[in-house]
Amino acid sequence: MSLLESAQDMRDELIRLRHSLHTTPEVGLHLPITQEKVLAALDGLPLEISTGESLSSVTAVLRGGRPGPAVLLRGDMDALPVTERNSLPYISSHEGRMHACGHDLHTSMLAGAAHLLAARREELAGDVVFMFQPGEEGYEGAKVMIDEGVLDAAGSRAVAAYGMHVVSAMLPPGVFSSRGGPIMAAADTLNVHVIGRGGHGSTPQRAQDPIPAACEMVTALQTLVTRAFDVFDPVVVTVGSFHAGTVDNVIPDDARFSATIRTFSKDSRARIKQRAVQLVEGIGAAHGLRVEASFGMGYPVTVNTADEASFAGATVDGLFGPGRFFVAPQPVTGSEDFSYVLEDVPGAFVFLGACPPDRDPASAPYNHSPEAQFDDAVLPDGAALYASLALSRLSADRATA
Repeated sequence: MSLLESAQDMRDELIRLRHSLHTTPEVGLHLPITQEKVLAALDGLPLEISTGESLSSVTAVLRGGRPGPAVLLRGDMDALPVTERNSLPYISSHEGRMHACGHDLHTSMLAGAAHLLAARREELAGDVVFMFQPGEEGYEGAKVMIDEGVLDAAGSRAVAAYGMHVVSAMLPPGVFSSRGGPIMAAADTLNVHVIGRGGHGSTPQRAQDPIPAACEMVTALQTLVTRAFDVFDPVVVTVGSFHAGTVDNVIPDDARFSATIRTFSKDSRARIKQRAVQLVEGIGAAHGLRVEASFGMGYPVTVNTADEASFAGATVDGLFGPGRFFVAPQPVTGSEDFSYVLEDVPGAFVFLGACPPDRDPASAPYNHSPEAQFDDAVLPDGAALYASLALSRLSADRATA
């Protein structure tokens, strides 16, 4: 029986696990219910299993039948603080929490891959590390697991790492997509506090009004992007929060705003950090105002190794036939903490279209929406690709040793 046929035989088990995870979503680094379900799904397999010290992670190592290096496969497990708005029979039972980004599918597919590879243990020319990760949604769970040794869990540093992410829109169902180089953006935050002196709205000359200066900063940040950065190495600055004052005839003492900043290279990320802070402080000084500006570093750019991205595409073609892999023409502007893994280990991050068949990928609610839905039909395909990446990569490494 082929790998894909074996994955299809597991379809019902994968769906049951995914639905069970979907009904009990947990947020952050501590996911005790999810961890328990993952451990139960792996029970009986010939795995060396360890759990995290400072988070509810699960690391499982499968020793291959022949000596060789290690490959890492990662699936994230956490949900979002979102109240689900769907009428599915397996809707979230935890108010205010939802698997709105499809991590329940990732976890189920990775557990399925563990079963597929355990059954083919003797074919493995090396070891496989299964990284079940909490805290992707803003908690740096990957970084915590790296600090706790996941990249060396097999006894030596993994030679390649692969992650996968389903999308509820954008891609046709069942279609995989990736690219060499940047695949997802860095996501950082600029926080600005403009401090003036309040007064009566009818006599602004007696006060130091922070609002016009703060507004000027917002506009100037957009000009900075277009005039100081290469259009082919884009920077996105979006001010999503602006707060000042209470009523129309009172000049407030201060104004505050925050912006998300997305970049696609280390150089642009470092430069926007310096230039943005310099810009707002300069505008404040020109108005005689004090400015407190801070740049919060979020997830770095997710960068696929060119060879590993090509290998992932070839693996999709070999497993499913032509027409199932799409080379992404540009990165996705979201961010991902698998970026920390790819800073240390060559690898690739792959997207998988999971839009339900009754929805249009061009208009369906996207990941993080309370109405996002993901098609169970992709579960066997994702499990099979995880397993095939490990099998093929270890075989390729053996062939070139």
